[in-house]
Amino acid sequence: MLTPKLVEYFKSKNWWFDEPSSEYRDALLSINVDINSDFAKFYLHVEDCPTFLGRNREIYQIGWFLINSNSYPLSIERTHEALKIPEEYLPLDNFEGEYGYFYNQKTGEVVGLGLGQELRDFIAGKLKPQWPSFNDFLEFFFDV
Repeated sequence: MLTPKLVEYFKSKNWWFDEPSSEYRDALLSINVDINSDFAKFYLHVEDCPTFLGRNREIYQIGWFLINSNSYPLSIERTHEALKIPEEYLPLDNFEGEYGYFYNQKTGEVVGLGLGQELRDFIAGKLKPQWPSFNDFLEFFFDV
């Protein structure tokens, strides 16, 4: 469940929708997202535009991108094939500026990675995700 603090923040921005989108639900299921996860709750109930801006970066509204664009499947492919990031990680952005955020579907953790040594350390298991939960990441990203 998303924290009450986050829900109130999203409501204050008029981004919160009480009724989850069935289209977004089906889209998230198509990439094997656990519909009961905080990740799914966010993408089912929160929407502003195709992206959200925070910390001078953008993250995808993944439901929107899955339905309206073919770029998200390409982002997943790049994450796993080109960057060699494990399959359980989903990209949260377009890796602009050679830095991006990735969500671990198995653990709920989020990692921010840049190319180079940071990425190599992560793949080698020497760098752990900075945010232990998707809620923690969202509070950081939106500065809540």
